[in-house]
Amino acid sequence: MAVSTIKEEFKCEIEKVWELVTSLDNYSWRSDLDKIVITVPEKEFEEHTKDGYITKFKITAFDEYKNYEFDMENGNMQGHWMGKFSYNDGVTFIEFTEDVTAKKLVMKPFVGMYLKKQQAKYIQDLREALEAKR
Repeated sequence: MAVSTIKEEFKCEIEKVWELVTSLDNYSWRSDLDKIVITVPEKEFEEHTKDGYITKFKITAFDEYKNYEFDMENGNMQGHWMGKFSYNDGVTFIEFTEDVTAKKLVMKPFVGMYLKKQQAKYIQDLREALEAKR
């Protein structure tokens, strides 16, 4: 099991950050994704990477502008993702935590490093998308 948390702040309204993070229709800002397939509206979806890898997600919490959570699973891992959102004086604060267990023994030593790399890329993509909206 590996747990990785990333915290970041953005000088913009919380609505803009929330919309980008939670939208299953607008994913063009994600550099790693080819498509998102909604399997059960407002509950379950699949992310298809540009490499053709599929991860399944089941939304477990959706508290607008505060909390977004889901379980996730693919051939290599399973886990839970939590996104916490807050806003103060023109700044949106996020805290994203992933708790993942590798399914393959050979991958276990690398899961933490992989999560940190993925989170950093996600934040970079998110920042670029928010800056483009200004």
